[in-house]
Amino acid sequence: MAEIQLNHVYKKFDDGVTAVKNFTLDIQDRDFVVFVGPSGCGKSTTLRMIAGLEKISDGTLVIDGKKMNDVQSCDRDIAMVFQNYALYPHMTVAENMAYSLRLKHVPKKERRQKVEEVAKILGLEEVLDRKPAELSGGQKQRVAMGRAIVRQPKAFLMDEPLSNLDAKLRTQMRREIQKLYRELNSTFIYVTHDQTEAMTLGTKIVVMKAGEIQQIASPEMLYNEPANVFVAGFIGMPPMNFFRGRCQMRYEKVYVSTAGMQIELPPDMADRVKKKSELGKDVIIGVRPEDMLIADEGVESKVRVYEMLGSETYLYFDHDGGTVAVRTAADTPIRKGDRVHFNFRKDKIHLFDAQTEKRI
Repeated sequence: MAEIQLNHVYKKFDDGVTAVKNFTLDIQDRDFVVFVGPSGCGKSTTLRMIAGLEKISDGTLVIDGKKMNDVQSCDRDIAMVFQNYALYPHMTVAENMAYSLRLKHVPKKERRQKVEEVAKILGLEEVLDRKPAELSGGQKQRVAMGRAIVRQPKAFLMDEPLSNLDAKLRTQMRREIQKLYRELNSTFIYVTHDQTEAMTLGTKIVVMKAGEIQQIASPEMLYNEPANVFVAGFIGMPPMNFFRGRCQMRYEKVYVSTAGMQIELPPDMADRVKKKSELGKDVIIGVRPEDMLIADEGVESKVRVYEMLGSETYLYFDHDGGTVAVRTAADTPIRKGDRVHFNFRKDKIHLFDAQTEKRI
């Protein structure tokens, strides 16, 4: 079990690039923390600093109350699962899984017992005597996880472990990882650029952009209360729709005007607008595709793309130099080329300051 604190951590490379900036995070024992963000945002570099594979340029890393900045990776009592599995090709599955125990001079009988116990959890009993080349991608990933589990570390670190698998296997392996998390009762830190993995696995999600934390929250809060435009647009698929507008007050009520519409804001949102002095200012209005409506009035536009996904259909419109996505029923009669009106649920809009792009 492990509690991990990163305090104002920076990573600056020799070429002058600062990959991670002022990263501060408190990871509680048994948390499942997911670092998510676009490629190059610093999430893997942060994970590697926790593992001891990258040196921290500034700030401190503390594990269970002990500063770890200068502690060797092998002495941190954490296990890492890599994207490329990192299995020894000349060793069998059992030998790969037992390798770290062999280095610690654990007796052979005890090694075999621990490997068999973990193999049973992961469904690898039938392949213990095979070499990695004889395994499927999913089996290789389970072996890599098994090698980490047999060590019984304080924390598990996983760097995009499912990115090399096809869609069906990724779904299966997500379930396997969820099951492991419940059974092992340990701390997990997981890196991915896939928001589906982040939202389905994490108890706490850290959204990163350009080396900086944008928001730390539960999956529910991240989806329902994004801290800024970047988070709102990154989490959710298709992404949130954005419209330019302006907040105004008429007859003691607060409205936002956009796309030729005047929308009265719900009381709680109106209070936030007044409290943050946003009246008369430009704002960004965010609406998720599932909160868009095909209506008798609103913005008229032509359907540019029609996507039927079985249980639902997505319609895409051109608007104000961008694209608007609307989720509708699977049996909608609307097709590509049709002209319809789109509108949105007034109680489901998100407001952001147009200058700072922060949530109002």
